This record gives sequence, C-alpha cells and structure tokens, in this order.
Amino acid sequence: MNEDFAFVDELVPGIRWDAKYATWDNFTGKPVDGYLANRIVGTKVLCAALEKARDKAASLGFGLLLWDGYRPQRAVDCFVRWSQQPEDGRTKPRHYPDINRSDMFERGYVAALSGHSRGSTVDMTLYHLDTGELAPMGGGHDLMDSRSHHGATEIEPVEGRNREHLRSLMEDCGFSSYACEWWHYTLKGEPYPDTYFDFPIT
Repeated sequence: MNEDFAFVDELVPGIRWDAKYATWDNFTGKPVDGYLANRIVGTKVLCAALEKARDKAASLGFGLLLWDGYRPQRAVDCFVRWSQQPEDGRTKPRHYPDINRSDMFERGYVAALSGHSRGSTVDMTLYHLDTGELAPMGGGHDLMDSRSHHGATEIEPVEGRNREHLRSLMEDCGFSSYACEWWHYTLKGEPYPDTYFDFPIT
C-alpha cells in the first residue's frame, strides 16, 4: 500500500464499514478483482476529513457507514468486462432495474477511470447512533436509477432530509457531492487528482 494510504478504520475510530465489492452483495453479484479483504482504504488526508465528518454526524445523532473508498483500477476494469457480458438478471432488479448493464457508463453510474482509484472518494451512508439502524435514504448503494439522484422527487420526505443531512455535513467537511449518486463524495483538493492506483486491498 502507498505510504500516503491507510485503512480508514485504523485512523477514524468509531466508523463502520461494509466493503460491498469484497462481498457478493454488489451489482456484479460476486467479489470484485482487487478486493481481497473487507476493509476500506483511503488517503490519510481523506481519513482526516472523515474524522471531522464523523464528529459532525455524531452531533446530529448519526454515525457513518462506508461502502467503498479506494478502488483498484483492476476492479474498474472488471466492471468494464462485466458490462460487456450477456445479461443474466441476477442483480438487475435491485441495482439497475430500468437500464441495460451496458448503459451504466454512458449514464454516469460507473466510470472507466474512477475517482475512487485516486484514493479520496467514498461511498457512504448514515446510521442512527441510538439504534444502529441505517437511516432511510430512498434506495440502497449502487441503485442506478433517477431515484438515486440528488433532488429526486420519487422518495419520501424523511429520506430526502437524511440525504440532505449527509450532503450538508460532508460538504462542510471539504467534500463535493455527485449529482447522480447520493452516497458518493470526493474530497476537494485531493492529493492525487491525476493518479489512478492499482494496488490490491489485502
């Protein structure tokens, strides 16, 4: 691992994680190339910003749950290959019900060069500190649908408020949001804006 990277949980105590691409619970339906351990990795600068976000979330009664951070380029390449394979229907209803898998790149839900591979982007959500339950957000991770867009009108008011809580606290802590995915945040002034790393997560 690059010396400027770290396991997020080691530098940000109290953060929860579920590295979806290290599991069978993702849009490809199986663990993805490069994810050999269920851990979240990111730059140390990212971790410092997430520490501030953790504290700000706690002041609102929330904790942070991360689904992805640094993403090896080989994982992105795996997504490209998967998108070119025949449809088997296994993950379509949950993750891309109204588009074809080959359309994910054109629609902006997956990129052949991902900000995640630069080490300072995270996919995340909020959970309630008092119960541990995930805050309702009107759709789960990697739902490639207009319901996942910021400003979506197809979700309940409480779901919209929770999304706004997440966006507000992340922007206050130096992150920018992504219009198509309520869970996706990139650190402004990221240390490696032009470098796409490919070391595996082990």
